[in-house]
Amino acid sequence: MKAMLLKKLQEFEEGKAPLVSAEMPEPVPGDGEILVRVVACGVCHTELDEIEGRTPPPVLPVIPGHQIVGRVERTARAGKFEEGERVGIGWIYSACGQCRFCTEGNENLCDDFRATGRDAHGGYAEYVTVREDFAYPIPDGLSDFEAAPLLCAGAIGYRSLRLCGIRDGDTIGLTGFGASGHLVIKMVAHRYPASRIFVFSRTKEEREFALELGAYWTGDIGEESPERLRAAIDTTPAWKPVVETMKNLEKGGRLVINAIRKEERDKEALLGIDYGAHLWMEKEIKSVANLTRKDVAEFLKLASEVPIKPEVQTYRLEEANKALGELKERKIRGAKVLLIG
Repeated sequence: MKAMLLKKLQEFEEGKAPLVSAEMPEPVPGDGEILVRVVACGVCHTELDEIEGRTPPPVLPVIPGHQIVGRVERTARAGKFEEGERVGIGWIYSACGQCRFCTEGNENLCDDFRATGRDAHGGYAEYVTVREDFAYPIPDGLSDFEAAPLLCAGAIGYRSLRLCGIRDGDTIGLTGFGASGHLVIKMVAHRYPASRIFVFSRTKEEREFALELGAYWTGDIGEESPERLRAAIDTTPAWKPVVETMKNLEKGGRLVINAIRKEERDKEALLGIDYGAHLWMEKEIKSVANLTRKDVAEFLKLASEVPIKPEVQTYRLEEANKALGELKERKIRGAKVLLIG
């Protein structure tokens, strides 16, 4: 099968292609697994984190990609899905199922959490295998390329919004406005129609896009919002936006950081935290760790009912490096998806 393979960690620099095209053996499903013929796979900033070494080390060589939509090609002692059924695979590839976190429904915190496209081959390929209980039926009404970003960008945005703990009418900020942010703004509009949304982004294009989608106010990262925020979600890869966003929270406000890692070169920005300006008055910082299967299933259902559909830019499988390069350069409007099948 055709695949895009990561063989070594490296800085993603202009003119270099970190993923190489390769012919790989078609995977064989084990007991309880399904073989999925990949049709579409979303491109996520987490892939950049993997390539540049900011996540826990991937098992190299590895096929990246964890926003996978495809059709069941074959099953092995698995009865949840039928051949030909459309399914999705997200970031959570497997967990132990026995620890306290798993039994409480928090398998995202399991010590044996394995990530699709990092600890096991992912969706930048024509085929992938996964345990059937870590795959999801894709609702009707969503095309393959529309559904792919919902499996991570949408679901992690759903979890982040839930962790904000806001009520209708509360003010909320979004720092960074990529694939996840543009889906969160649609969720807020649906669930909290009386809430005003304040978007902070370093690019004019992203700010204009946010206004198109219903943002009440937009500004550059570092600008002071005209109103204090009850909660905010940070989706950037840097530390400075975290510090800047904290100063805009109201008393008792909460900042939810939706990122697996932050770039080390920006960590000196943390030294700019002023206790009185940024943290005092019972402000909170909460991180988001991965996803649970419940997050993905609930969000897919919500997205199909509203409906919540991403704006998508599509690429061929062999253009994966191009899509990742544009993502690194912040050439973003919605989500990026590889079309494979």
